[in-house]
Amino acid sequence: MDYESAIEDAFNGLLDARVRLNRAISGYPTPISGCDAQFNRLLSDRTRINQAIRAIESQPFIATPRQLEPGLSLESR
Repeated sequence: MDYESAIEDAFNGLLDARVRLNRAISGYPTPISGCDAQFNRLLSDRTRINQAIRAIESQPFIATPRQLEPGLSLESR
């Protein structure tokens, strides 16, 4: 398996996890107090999953190296 397939598998897994997590959150019994550790964990996991999805979807800027001019030992600017 190449790395692109692995990234696609991870992305699809995260999308599936988000759907399942949203179901768990929407089905969570009320009332919810501020000290409900299990519910707070669900919210934390939702944030982590969404951040991972955004990270995979993003196209980070990667600077290209400068090219040396033929015959020179310094970078061209």
